[in-house]
Amino acid sequence: MESEIIRSYFPHLSEHQKIKIDRLHSLYTFWNRKINVISRKDIDRLYERHVLHSLAIAKFIRFKAGSSLLDLGTGGGFPGIPLAIVFPQCRFHLIDAVSKKIRVAEEVARSLELTNLTAEHTGAEKVKGTFDFIVARAVAKTKQIVAWTHHKISPTQKNDLKNGLILLKGGDLTEELKAFRGSYTETALTNYFKEDFFKTKKIIYLSIKSTQKNFSGMGNKC
Repeated sequence: MESEIIRSYFPHLSEHQKIKIDRLHSLYTFWNRKINVISRKDIDRLYERHVLHSLAIAKFIRFKAGSSLLDLGTGGGFPGIPLAIVFPQCRFHLIDAVSKKIRVAEEVARSLELTNLTAEHTGAEKVKGTFDFIVARAVAKTKQIVAWTHHKISPTQKNDLKNGLILLKGGDLTEELKAFRGSYTETALTNYFKEDFFKTKKIIYLSIKSTQKNFSGMGNKC
């Protein structure tokens, strides 16, 4: 079973959670035939390249019950849907500017009965409310994400890690993160996973203080 890779890295999942994880492949295979949200070469490696990649965030931080998260540019539901399975007592709001991608996320979440998840066809600048954390996977440059979301991060703390941005990125980020020097942390996913796919993958974390400080310093350059 391909989902065994998830069980090996997350052995404490409940049977209920394992069942939901197991169903992801058939659900995404079905919907990907109708609405292409995952490349054909990746659909057979869904658990490694999409589900496990999303769950790197669950290795980075254990969100406390009641935490709220915005998944920016979720596509077909990553990282939001795997995280919503693993953190059933947290609230997730998934957004994307492409309506057909949100439809896939909504249908998968409905099939899995994820009552802690909502999805919306909208842009980051239009989403309402504030969130403890904003998560995103390969959506845009960090500077642009900060410009869109710096005012969407709640000042009220629930977790040991300060509220902020948790971004899944890859490759050489030296130039992209130059403006944030000293304000972010970079964590290699090889700290968590041994597969070759993760050799160039990272988590970039910026706290609420860092995002607001950097945004005010950027002026109109974002």
